[in-house]
Amino acid sequence: MDKIHIRDLQLRCVVGIYPEERTVKQDIIINVTLHADYHDACLSDRIEDTVDYKQVKKQIVAMAEASEFFLVERLAEAIAAICLENPRVARADVTVDKPGALRFARSVAVEISRTRPGLT
Repeated sequence: MDKIHIRDLQLRCVVGIYPEERTVKQDIIINVTLHADYHDACLSDRIEDTVDYKQVKKQIVAMAEASEFFLVERLAEAIAAICLENPRVARADVTVDKPGALRFARSVAVEISRTRPGLT
């Protein structure tokens, strides 16, 4: 399976379970890997034969910046769902980092993999 990576997408959103996290947007860093067969695009050199990663990024940004999830895990799940809306994407790996979530740690990250239903 071929891959497209969206790396270090830096956004701000409301995410967290504590009252102080619910009032101010926090920094998050998103990494996404889109697994698909990009063979046709490699031969044709046409955007129609691949995943338009700019469109995927726009959808992720719009959703995340408007979201107010309590858990980073839920945010990651919502991002994976956006990725799998594209019929070419067979699997999406999503990592969401929350810098400064723990004292003495640079970041806390949640990583999930989701596969299109019906695929193994």
